[in-house]
Amino acid sequence: MIVTRRRMIEAGGGLFLAALLARPALSAGAIIDVEMHGKDDGAHVWFDPIGIHIEPGQTIRWTNRDAGNSHTVTAYHPDMFERPLRIPASAKPWDSDYLMPGETFSVTLTVPGVYDYYCVPHEHAGMVGRIVVGLPPAPVETAVADQTLTQLPDIALNGFPPVDEIIAKGIVRKA
Repeated sequence: MIVTRRRMIEAGGGLFLAALLARPALSAGAIIDVEMHGKDDGAHVWFDPIGIHIEPGQTIRWTNRDAGNSHTVTAYHPDMFERPLRIPASAKPWDSDYLMPGETFSVTLTVPGVYDYYCVPHEHAGMVGRIVVGLPPAPVETAVADQTLTQLPDIALNGFPPVDEIIAKGIVRKA
């Protein structure tokens, strides 16, 4: 087979078309960024966004953008500081440990469902977030109170955006 300019253009065009068609698949696997913030005086701390909807297999990356505080990203799970289970039962819990300003932590979530997480030193300030992976089974159940576990403070419980709002909007920012 003789390689001509026309065949090279056709081959290149085919590669371009293949890359173009593969692009939506790359978008679906894109890393989702969540930032940790706080007011300069430490009076208010938060995750931004506070609620996100992703597909199974996507990665979330948290970055501490708060120059005055360290933060954690910790799943609500009995294995993590004896907290109630607020992630799918078959999902693996995570804890970032303390992230200094500018540091990041990532996790890839594969099990569909609702994942609630918090910042260990700032849970009592309402620093919580929610991730909805895929379409969770309806109705979404919250964990049954287990008196042997440390219960969530009301400010944390009231901080989670509704699952249906997250699914409808894709991303929910703190008001």
